Amino acid sequence: MILKQHLLILYSFCGIVLKATATKNKVKGGQGQFPITQNVTVTEGGTVNLTCRVDHNDNTSLQWSNPAQQTLYFGDKKALRDNRIELVRASWHELSISISDVTLSDEGQYTCSLFTMPVKTAKAFLTVLGVPEKPQIGGFTKPAMEGDQITLTCMTSGSKPAADIRWFRNEKEIKGAKEVNASGKTFTVTSTLQLQVDRNDDGVAYTCRVDHVALNTSPQQTTQVLEVHYAPYVEITHPLVFPQEGQYFKLECISKGNPVPDPVLWTKDGGELPDLDRIIVDGRELTIMALNKTDNGTYRCEASNHLGKSSAEYNLYVYDLPTTMPPSSTAPSQTTTTATTTVLLETTATTSATTSISGAMTTPKELPGPAKDPNALNDQNGPDHAVIGGVVAVVVFVTLCLIIVLGRYLARHKGTYLTNEAKGAEDAPDADTAIINAEGNQANAEEKKEYFI
Repeated sequence: MILKQHLLILYSFCGIVLKATATKNKVKGGQGQFPITQNVTVTEGGTVNLTCRVDHNDNTSLQWSNPAQQTLYFGDKKALRDNRIELVRASWHELSISISDVTLSDEGQYTCSLFTMPVKTAKAFLTVLGVPEKPQIGGFTKPAMEGDQITLTCMTSGSKPAADIRWFRNEKEIKGAKEVNASGKTFTVTSTLQLQVDRNDDGVAYTCRVDHVALNTSPQQTTQVLEVHYAPYVEITHPLVFPQEGQYFKLECISKGNPVPDPVLWTKDGGELPDLDRIIVDGRELTIMALNKTDNGTYRCEASNHLGKSSAEYNLYVYDLPTTMPPSSTAPSQTTTTATTTVLLETTATTSATTSISGAMTTPKELPGPAKDPNALNDQNGPDHAVIGGVVAVVVFVTLCLIIVLGRYLARHKGTYLTNEAKGAEDAPDADTAIINAEGNQANAEEKKEYFI
């Protein structure tokens, strides 16, 4: 009896375990019967793959249909006559198809169906990106005049979603005004740029760049180079700061303008250039073969175009060649230190130091006329070395005069002198007699005074 009860308990336990296992397998198989898909995104004109998978399939067919619920493929059988749609893989566990040359009309929700009882489905949304067209810049068709107001317009269409437009002046980004308009499933984007142009905008490149997710890392762009007409301006350059006689000298007239002011006109002191055999004009350059004093004067360069004219002037002063004299031979033992600048320096100064009252000094034979370069267009700032040298010379001269006066004074007061006590003693034969013959006596010693001769 006891054994029978134990057998019944064991049989019941085994039945429960088998029933639980069957239920678990049934649930697992039901879960694996659901198809699995995923959403995809493709650029217009590209190719996309749609894949449907089933982990556990008991030989049940899979099917793909488009957003219009038209069957594309049932298993490995093609149902829709569309040459763009091809079979990639077909099995009991997977059905993959491809769509080439995708258009915006292909966008929508695609359905994968598993024909069980009941039918199980999964959805996959196909997103098609509209590629924006290459941008076009409008609003500039002819050269602008300096000071004009112009409007540059950049437009691109066919983008989905709406594209972004950015403006650049050369390499620097600037901000424009953006406008977006819908056209069916795509968008037209326009951006405008308001400019008041000047001569600095002549030759500047304004670039319109379109950024969009469909373009990846290769944005589309268009560039417009501005042409701005403006009146000329002129400046004169020269290589020498202190030109001197006999030197080769050249002036260059740099003129800028649009249209280019060519040629330029050279004049001297308001009239024509003299000595054309020695003063040569070649385009914008004026060359003097060998400078002399007759070349001093104001040289003027003038340039013009149909918008106006401009001129610049240069004041030429020709310096003498420097010459120096040898030291005097009358004072070979004295020490003299002389510092003399050449004509290429701004000023000429001489400093001398001697050990006696008179001495020889080395000085230039002829100093440059002005202390500052008369050719300089702008005033030069700095200490006046000529004034400083004059002050030092005056101080040295006054010092020497004081030394001379003091020396003569000391020379005149050098020697012996006599007092009233020694009067009449100069003829005495000996010292005792001199004391006796001296005027006065010891009693009156406190009343005696000394006098300087």
